[in-house]
Amino acid sequence: MESLKKLFGRMRGRKAQMSLAVRGTVAATLAFAIATALQLKLPLWAVLTSLIVTQGSVGRSLKATRDYMFGTIGGAIYGGAITVFIPHSGELQLLGMLILAVTPLAFVAALNPSLNAATVTAVIVLLVPTMGHLDPLGSAIDRVFEVAVGALTGLAVSFIVLPSRAHVQMRSAAGRLLELIAAAMTELLAGLSRGRDNDALHRIQDGIGTALTELNATGAEAERERSARLSSGADTGPLLRTILRLRHDVVMIGRASVVPLPSELQARLSGPVTRVSDAIASYLRGCAAAIRNGSGPPPIWPIHVAVKAYAEEVATVRSDGLTRGLPGDAAERFFALGFSLEQMRQNLIDLERVVAEWAGASPGKAHRPGPGESSDTAGA
Repeated sequence: MESLKKLFGRMRGRKAQMSLAVRGTVAATLAFAIATALQLKLPLWAVLTSLIVTQGSVGRSLKATRDYMFGTIGGAIYGGAITVFIPHSGELQLLGMLILAVTPLAFVAALNPSLNAATVTAVIVLLVPTMGHLDPLGSAIDRVFEVAVGALTGLAVSFIVLPSRAHVQMRSAAGRLLELIAAAMTELLAGLSRGRDNDALHRIQDGIGTALTELNATGAEAERERSARLSSGADTGPLLRTILRLRHDVVMIGRASVVPLPSELQARLSGPVTRVSDAIASYLRGCAAAIRNGSGPPPIWPIHVAVKAYAEEVATVRSDGLTRGLPGDAAERFFALGFSLEQMRQNLIDLERVVAEWAGASPGKAHRPGPGESSDTAGA
């Protein structure tokens, strides 16, 4: 009984993968049934095409269908023209025609990978009639019909059977990325007082880079859905740009905190730095949860208060003359840190607005000054 509970728990955690498996199975089955009913000569291509265009989101399925259909039609026309208009007999001439078919289309596919199907289709149109003693023109037409059946079936299944919208995936991916940025900030700012675990930081930074690439790809799929009026979600552009700026802030703070502060500065600044770290990390995690759930952003005033307190303590440290003896590179990093934190604060204000847009609320409604925060501080 316990093992069954664990199994069901794991399956619930793989809901997206299970949905894709179901869609693929339904698409392949329907494509085969339709191709057979239409008496297409090679139902295999309809089945394979349905699996190719059945992707993890509707937006990705739209792109796969468009690319595969364009590539197939182009390859069929080119391969059919070579087969019909260039007389050939014997294996040597067939080899020459194969080179003539593959070389230009492979070059085009190298320039535009979305047309990869063109090369494969041209080869099929060229070789299948030779091997099966079929009409070349009829073979090209059959190929297009087979692919069309598979593509349209797969696309229809993606819309109807357990559809997965890229906008929903965007929320999950953005939340994960914000949590990674929060972890990176905690590690970076902790390094100012105790040094840092470079291996752990590299893992976090690499994870941020990978997650950002995935988020951009998902954003493109979400915009494709919006363009086709398949989704009414928020514009992904502001969210992507804001998260990219936060990523740049992490890089700048990483460079500024490459070595710990001198001991006399640590004694004065460790408290303010810790409060800034806690406020930023907590806010980023709150925004991650908000964007997943479609709720408004968390209060941002703790960041304003913490960054202001840090800036005031830095001003006091400077007036006490503690920064005069710093080497040039250390002084440069020290002042760059303050600039980077202020820049991140500004970008987090943008994040508040973006999260509110994704929640369908205005930033003014989402944020109220907290205890001990004046209206001036809240709007800082």
